[in-house]
Amino acid sequence: MHDAVRAALGLSGEQPVRGGCIHHCYRAMREGRPVFLKLNDARFAEAFAAEADGLQALRAGGARAPEPIAMGVAGGQAYLLMEWLELGSRGDFAALGTLLAAMHRAQSDRYGWPRDNYVGSTPQENGGCATWGEFWRMRRLEPQLALARRNGYQLEVLPVWRLLEGHEPVASLLHGDLWSGNAGFLADGAPVLFDPAVYYGDREADLAMTELFGGFPEQFYQAYSEAWPLDKGYELRKQIYNLYHLLNHLNLFGGGYLAQVRATLRFLAHAL
Repeated sequence: MHDAVRAALGLSGEQPVRGGCIHHCYRAMREGRPVFLKLNDARFAEAFAAEADGLQALRAGGARAPEPIAMGVAGGQAYLLMEWLELGSRGDFAALGTLLAAMHRAQSDRYGWPRDNYVGSTPQENGGCATWGEFWRMRRLEPQLALARRNGYQLEVLPVWRLLEGHEPVASLLHGDLWSGNAGFLADGAPVLFDPAVYYGDREADLAMTELFGGFPEQFYQAYSEAWPLDKGYELRKQIYNLYHLLNHLNLFGGGYLAQVRATLRFLAHAL
């Protein structure tokens, strides 16, 4: 950690901790209480600002999320300082399902978000569109497909976004990147969300991603359904939504995801 960051934030006793594969993360003390610090090159300042914005949105939507304290650049390093929460991977998954359904009740009259942000380290466009299908095509699938082409991947893509025609869900507040690594639990089992990529959209997109990488326990889905049942057609639409995240993983982490992307495209093409 650069001395300029330490001095700017009044930190002491910092210790490296796990916190993702992109940033350097620390637990430190500030004004007598523990805090969580993310550091990276100065070029990540905008990403940290977007993350802080997303955390505030989750909190305003009724979810438990770390409180952002400070962000900026010092000594050539971008930083994001937030409250320290002692988290574990086990807790009350039913409460997490209920919390997510309640957060999805926070809604807007338009899809998107006032600012662009990031999903992982990939820029995520959030400009509004006239319909949900247009938003998913123009702001989610097409940017990832264009990036995949630039990365040298050859994909046969039919207009699978047509499967969303006529589907105009309410614009719910979404976490945007909801897998098991971005949720945790306090010592009393209460759920916490973090590392968001927020926007207003179809709540099914959040539920779909929870199923993508191993899934959550059944009590999570049961509690969500009891609070707000999913609409008919989800089983097909979740493939369209998860295609976005599979493409993002292909672009971020390489060809290990290529077969899964192609299989999803074939599945959706058969449904057209």
